[in-house]
Amino acid sequence: MKKLLFIVFVLTFGMSFSQAYKISYLRSSNGTLIDNQDPIWVLASTTHIKLTSQKNESTKWETFPIEYIIVNRKKNSFTQYAVINTGKAIATTDSVSLAKQTFEMLPETKKILGYNCKKAKTIVNSNTIELWYTEDLKVNGAPTILGQNLGLVLQMVRNGNFEITATKVEKNKPAFDEPTTMQEVDNLTYKDLLWKSRFTTIPVFKDQIINFSDQSKSNDTILRFANGTIAIRKVKIPEIKPGSQIFVDVTEQSNGDAYDRTGSFFIIPTNKAKSFMDGLQNGVKTLPIYSNGNGKEYQGVVSDGDYNPVVELMRFFTPFGVKQYNTLQLKDKSWAENVLYRQDVSELRSLLSNQEVWIGINIGNYDKGGHKASANITIHNEEESKVKPTTIVPLFCTNNIMEMAGQEYGTMFNNDKGLEVSFKLDRPMKNCKLRYITTGHGGWENGDEFVPKKNSIYLNGKEVFSFTPWRQDCGSYRLSNPASGNFPNGLSSSDYSRANWCPGTVTNPIFIDLGDLAAGTHTIQVKIPQGLPEGTSFSSWNVSGVLIGE
Repeated sequence: MKKLLFIVFVLTFGMSFSQAYKISYLRSSNGTLIDNQDPIWVLASTTHIKLTSQKNESTKWETFPIEYIIVNRKKNSFTQYAVINTGKAIATTDSVSLAKQTFEMLPETKKILGYNCKKAKTIVNSNTIELWYTEDLKVNGAPTILGQNLGLVLQMVRNGNFEITATKVEKNKPAFDEPTTMQEVDNLTYKDLLWKSRFTTIPVFKDQIINFSDQSKSNDTILRFANGTIAIRKVKIPEIKPGSQIFVDVTEQSNGDAYDRTGSFFIIPTNKAKSFMDGLQNGVKTLPIYSNGNGKEYQGVVSDGDYNPVVELMRFFTPFGVKQYNTLQLKDKSWAENVLYRQDVSELRSLLSNQEVWIGINIGNYDKGGHKASANITIHNEEESKVKPTTIVPLFCTNNIMEMAGQEYGTMFNNDKGLEVSFKLDRPMKNCKLRYITTGHGGWENGDEFVPKKNSIYLNGKEVFSFTPWRQDCGSYRLSNPASGNFPNGLSSSDYSRANWCPGTVTNPIFIDLGDLAAGTHTIQVKIPQGLPEGTSFSSWNVSGVLIGE
């Protein structure tokens, strides 16, 4: 770390002034001091003001980014500095914002730390900000960039419930760092680079074509299966602290396919003798078979002693032809260029943290152009957390990701047994939840895609939860669906309510409380009154479930 300081802050010199102060501030919310905070420091002189913190001014930089601001009083401008990591530092200068600040000067006065203070008020992004400032010390400064020209701001109050208040004023001879190796960037670039430095981004796929073609080929890093409708790659995930936030995102656009399709971004568990990778590499018939007496065989959908099904990080549904079919113009409709699907998957931390995992993406389609997709995982670490580590047990996934390689549709709900899976716990688990994703399919008028159906969950033979999954907000996503068919009643196909999904959206999991589970064998059963076939049309349900417990 000392090497970094030497490289970045090559030129550091002290400026001595007759009037120079160090002001310390603490934050409070609803009248209570915020725990474990890094005190704000303002180093103020007649010519410069430095906004920094106690931690920044020490040499024990343990986390990045490190950010501070220097205000040039003579130029009425300020420069923001940020050390993003041990190899990169950036800066940007603003010569306009300070001059644009306006305040309503109010008659109230009060004393803070023995100094006479006046009051000013302003509105920022619908927030009411009150500033208490003193002119007693003949220097200006503030704990944020707001109010730097008022005087010395000793207290800021936002919306009456959040305060930054001075706790100490000390005479000081500040040294203002003048870094010489910072990369100077514009303000938007600075904000973007600073924001991205606050979390870890793991790119998984970039502009990956997901299509149906016998010309689809694997390469050194990405394996393609099911005629190109599945892409898989191995990804190394760093350690993730308990309580951290983990997000996955997929950006998708049509590359030829005009229809709404089921998509999945998933993990392939490989901790048992068999895995979904066996089916991908050796054919769907090598996967374990589930049967429930209806005469069909369902490949790789439930766990057993030697096999775990895939774990869906996120299930999403493509819209009708976004981007590729934007030429289908309608009055007052400006079509989206792509669709972003983004979801919090923090509950799956233990499957990802410090692991090298197979991660895949699938969009079921029969189009040679198909779809283009990019996918990332972002990790937003928390410094402290009381969240307890969890154990994750994959249970079932009837989403036939290998549809284009012969995997059977999830039609097992056409009899009373439905889907049933037994699992064994080697030790008791507390506060168990079932992470459950469900969507109904059957794309004609009486198909389960368009008919509400009750989902019932049973644990060890007893019903523990039931609900009817249904989405009524599909019309909100019309601008992502340029190729959606229009009907005589004035509606588009993408407007219609569906069984827990809409074209162009994510289907969020629900979490079903199962309580504490003892060591031993348990059974989970899912029952859905699946609709009957009509000619060649049939209904199916894509359900996936993961047990999470302490």
